[in-house]
Amino acid sequence: MGTFSTISILCFSLLIPSIASLPLSTSSRWIVDQKGQRVKLACLSWVSHLEAVVAEGLSKQPVDDISRRIADMGFNCVRLTWPLYLATNQSLSNLTVRQSFMSLGLIAPIAGLQSNNPSLVDLTLIKAFQAVVTSLGRNNVMVILDNHLTKPGWCCNNYDGNGFFGDQYFNPNEWIKGLTHMARIYMQQGAEAVHSANPDVLVILSGLSFDLDLSFLRKQPARLSFRNKAVYEVHWYGFSDGTAWVDNNANQVCRRVVDTFMSRVGFLIDQGHPLFMSEFGGDQRGGNVNDNRYLNCLMSVAADLDLDWALWTLVGSYYFRDGVIGMEEFYGLMNRDWSNVRNSTFLQRISSIQNPFQGPGLPESEPHNIIYHPATGLCVIRTPMDPTLQLGPCTESESWTYTAQKALTIKEANFCLSADQLEQPAKLDTSCSDHNTIWETTSDSKLHLSTKLSDGKTACLDAKSNGTIVVSSCKCLSKNSKCDPASQWFKIIKSYQTSASPNRTFLILINSISRTFLICCWPNQAVVARLRDSLVGALGLWCGSKCLETVRRKRRQLERWWRGAVQLGRTFTTRAREDGEREENTTSPYKTSPYKTSRPEQASSSSSFPSFYLQIAARFPLSIKVSQRYIT
Repeated sequence: MGTFSTISILCFSLLIPSIASLPLSTSSRWIVDQKGQRVKLACLSWVSHLEAVVAEGLSKQPVDDISRRIADMGFNCVRLTWPLYLATNQSLSNLTVRQSFMSLGLIAPIAGLQSNNPSLVDLTLIKAFQAVVTSLGRNNVMVILDNHLTKPGWCCNNYDGNGFFGDQYFNPNEWIKGLTHMARIYMQQGAEAVHSANPDVLVILSGLSFDLDLSFLRKQPARLSFRNKAVYEVHWYGFSDGTAWVDNNANQVCRRVVDTFMSRVGFLIDQGHPLFMSEFGGDQRGGNVNDNRYLNCLMSVAADLDLDWALWTLVGSYYFRDGVIGMEEFYGLMNRDWSNVRNSTFLQRISSIQNPFQGPGLPESEPHNIIYHPATGLCVIRTPMDPTLQLGPCTESESWTYTAQKALTIKEANFCLSADQLEQPAKLDTSCSDHNTIWETTSDSKLHLSTKLSDGKTACLDAKSNGTIVVSSCKCLSKNSKCDPASQWFKIIKSYQTSASPNRTFLILINSISRTFLICCWPNQAVVARLRDSLVGALGLWCGSKCLETVRRKRRQLERWWRGAVQLGRTFTTRAREDGEREENTTSPYKTSPYKTSRPEQASSSSSFPSFYLQIAARFPLSIKVSQRYIT
């Protein structure tokens, strides 16, 4: 809003993903569920506050398809914007969708709506709004009801009359009435949807200056009658600092902007309050230098602080904005016709901060570090066949320790990060006391990791376009505004996150002599149970719960043992084809496998799980690499 952004309501009583149990509340700086486990908000802003007062995109795609896609992309929450008049002005809220569109001359969008969402066309605006919320609930997506402004329209400027108490369109009594009305509607509907009435909501409080500044709370904290329900929000855009990112050195701007961010809002984290970055985003076409540099800096902060957040925006195009019909939104995650993602690379990048790194209830018992690359949203992982490093999913990251001596070591292993020569790969070494294993956070941004080579030169960790991690001459450290340091920006982040993920490939280790197997890097216990049952039924292998418990307790030791087998070249991947035998060797350095496979008689052709099999003898366990997509 213009100078003050009002209260939002997190309507978690709709239908919550299985990770959360009602009610949500706050515990120190975290949002938690009833079990005290963290629920991280990873949201998309879905615009519904413009002149049409209808959630954007419904003329392009069915509402359930949009809701389903949101969930499929890994978002657990939508920040659904609405104008105050939708709740308080009956002459507006009782308009039908068709009437609202006709008043704006939106003839083609009406036809699109009739085609994609015929049941919504003749609903009142308030009923259509409720239908969108219900659809999100059906798809396990939480909803934040964001009272964006008073009068429908694009937000904002300092003189639009929507901003602060006493402005032309901002009546505090009407504001409170509208919030009460919306909260009451969705508490009841939410309880109905999940068959367990619970009217509790989180209240999200905003700040001054386009929601950039909450520093006034230092001297005058909010005094509320309720506890453990308040969350504070902040907006952060590249254009908030004008063209500073283009006109100045990126390292210096990042340091200055982050210092300002922490001074204005970050102090709330230290005081034990949840902080929700409710708006951020950039031009997803990729050519906006100001946005690109800002996003690199922001991603390092969002990951390091493990903020809850909402990306601006889901919207690919608008019905009507600033007098233009069908205006395209280049900050939008969807493309113009809402048929696909605008920039799949950006989606992959933003997905790296969807899951929590920290907070209560995470499965990892001990904290560790990951080395995060903000420009890609990837982390430094090691390659299976040699001691070099590359970028990969953070769920596959090593558990690093940044020691007091400033060495980066792998926990419970005798390896540390080292560098030999410029433009050569960084590698893992067992000698961890030399100068080339000491890594300093350098530059104004503290995002460069530098070390001294044996010849006395300073080198920085760098990521090549193919993802290989090398050491290069440190670049863009100061002054030069034309230089882009993105490839050399890394952030050492504290994490309690297990290296397993519901979406990653994992390993099953099979010992062909004892006919036992271990499931390593499991996605979750439900999947492990199905894998176990399938392998036992199809292959005649056996493994009890004690075996799985051993994997859980000793996963890291098993992973090291497994990688040792890989390095000795004794690992092979085999998979049966339904129509006969075949060999496959995807991880061995050898071109052909010396081992044969054959179909065991006990394998069930009707099994919903692929029949993998081995009838060979070997000194080391063999690997079957299984993707979760095979599980039906």
